Amino acid sequence: MKPHLQRQRQRGVAVITALLLTTLAVTIVTSLFWLQQVQVRSMENQRLQLQTRWILRGALDLSRLILNQDFNDSPLVTQLNGIWATPLEETRLDDYVERERQQGENFNATLSGRMIDAQSRYNLANLAGAGKQPNTAEIEVFERLLNNLRLDSSLARGVADLVTNAQPTPAQQTTTTTQPVGLVRVEDLLAVAGFTPQAVEQLRDYVIILPSATPLNVNTAPAELLSALVPGLSLSDAAAMVSTRKTVYYLNTGSFTGVSQMQGKKAGVSFSVRSDYFLAYSRVKLDRATLETQSLLKRARGYTTVEWIREY
Repeated sequence: MKPHLQRQRQRGVAVITALLLTTLAVTIVTSLFWLQQVQVRSMENQRLQLQTRWILRGALDLSRLILNQDFNDSPLVTQLNGIWATPLEETRLDDYVERERQQGENFNATLSGRMIDAQSRYNLANLAGAGKQPNTAEIEVFERLLNNLRLDSSLARGVADLVTNAQPTPAQQTTTTTQPVGLVRVEDLLAVAGFTPQAVEQLRDYVIILPSATPLNVNTAPAELLSALVPGLSLSDAAAMVSTRKTVYYLNTGSFTGVSQMQGKKAGVSFSVRSDYFLAYSRVKLDRATLETQSLLKRARGYTTVEWIREY
């Protein structure tokens, strides 16, 4: 090969090598920048999630304060016109959340929430009786509720058996033995033969699973549950009682049994005019992070504690 051709070939190889090295360097630098952006984004997401949880913590503290104040105002009665029943509409928090903003950035920070009386729903824990036996009177209440919702009333027995079998024995309560699994969420009713997703959705706003048996609050329960509570009380009479309750609530159990619709009738199980358990729903939106929770609050002697928190 002639010398000048060999030199041209060497120069060509050098140029190609330089281009490859340049391309490799650019690729490496680009990858490093991309990784850095991913890490920054990840850290920002973690910070946003942490901030949303702190905001929700504040919302829970506010809910506890409201329930405590409601108890101080009315310790013997819980009714739907209490301050706890006023929902928190979507409220902007932009001015209260510390965050470095970029020019032209559309930053949204909002909080909304509401509370409902957990004892306005039928507590499925009531179905368990003493001595690992279902509570017959409570089963009848649940059967009437299923009938009012046009569901198969025979499903009540299966739910009662599941709840009763899940109750720990005295030996299980004092040892580390694994306890049977019962109902935790309404969706767990699907474990009972005959329940369908459609039936669970129909029941969702009428039943709940609380840590222990609780009486139904007749000041906050819907007509379907009042009718289920009292044998022979029609849905129309129960609806009339609910309508009247908007202006005149029940101060005690006697004022409930004394209304005209209750003449000649008697509740199948015990009931109450006040509540200890409440469900708090919160939704926080912080920039592109959104967190929704459901929390169970227990109020005892004017002091409110958080039983559990679920994200969804």
